[in-house]
Amino acid sequence: MIVVNLDLMMAKRKISLGELAEKVDITPANLSIFKTGKARAVRFSTLERLCQVLDCQPADLLEYRDDETKS
Repeated sequence: MIVVNLDLMMAKRKISLGELAEKVDITPANLSIFKTGKARAVRFSTLERLCQVLDCQPADLLEYRDDETKS
């Protein structure tokens, strides 16, 4: 599963959802959908702008976790 760590990066950069949405030029509602992991897709241009504004790499925002139970 893909986990979105946008909230962690926002906390590290001390930026609010509204401020980030304005700087990335996306609605706060759509940014919230991405932040909570409910988005089914994200445009590379949006991801690029998020990385630019937050001064981070895509891997700082998105993480793959193997959710299979290992025995």
